Amino acid sequence: MSAVPRNVDVNGLRWAVRVGGSGPALLLLHGFTGSGRSWDDGLVDAAIGAGFTTIAPDLPGHGGTAWRVGDPTAAGEAADPAGPGDSSRATIERTADDLPVLLRALGHDRAHVIGYSLGARVALRLAIAHPAFVACLVLEAPSAGIVDAAGRALRCAADDALARNLQRGGIGPFIDAWERTPVLAGEARLGARARAAIREVRVAHDPAGLAASLRAAGQGAMEPLHGRLREIGSPTLVIVGTDDPVRDRATTVAAGVPGARLAVIDGAGHAPHLEAPAAFRRLVLDFISEDHAA
Repeated sequence: MSAVPRNVDVNGLRWAVRVGGSGPALLLLHGFTGSGRSWDDGLVDAAIGAGFTTIAPDLPGHGGTAWRVGDPTAAGEAADPAGPGDSSRATIERTADDLPVLLRALGHDRAHVIGYSLGARVALRLAIAHPAFVACLVLEAPSAGIVDAAGRALRCAADDALARNLQRGGIGPFIDAWERTPVLAGEARLGARARAAIREVRVAHDPAGLAASLRAAGQGAMEPLHGRLREIGSPTLVIVGTDDPVRDRATTVAAGVPGARLAVIDGAGHAPHLEAPAAFRRLVLDFISEDHAA
């Protein structure tokens, strides 16, 4: 029942995506430094077994998906390896605009959407900008961006500094530092094999691609969506861990989306799909299988 890697061209940008199963589409959007491989195999296999088609793309700048139009290896062609380059296709807004095209290319006009962290911000934008494509919305550790303009500017500057350090210092040292950030502290509870699998995905990224994502898709770069959450009409489930240090972002999103449910997973941090996979899987499959019209 495993997913099969595919490449899909979307308006000149080549996307890498893993597709498995048959039936209604379940779109899985990973977090920063993740990829389509990051989703728990148990969730993918259970969704396929329940009659869904799982679609897990690498978001722009991650894995096998480029971050600008042209050759898939364009990320390594920047004249200044520490400079910003052209990262316009990695923005939250453009990524959300590309996803309906990607879905259509795979034969789907509508999908249940699950987004984690960075992917949750893309999912929020998708639900607002292209509501007809979102059947149900599951947001894991989401954020709606930064309202304050000064705060956005500070975040953009911080992300640009991270991107420059990444491009100058290389992927290994960057991932070492990234995995020590407080938001990822919950991963320390995982077994050695699980941590190794996560790290394998992270260190395989092109530094220029991750740098493009930092600059273009960070919370400071995106349009803040707090004032538009009320536009979301899809049934929505927000999932957050009790120990997530930025839990308040998720509860704010849940409060702003009409009719949204909030599920708090005890003992989990920022990544419940990794830290409490059985509980996360149960919540998701129950929600997307529910007859919301009733």
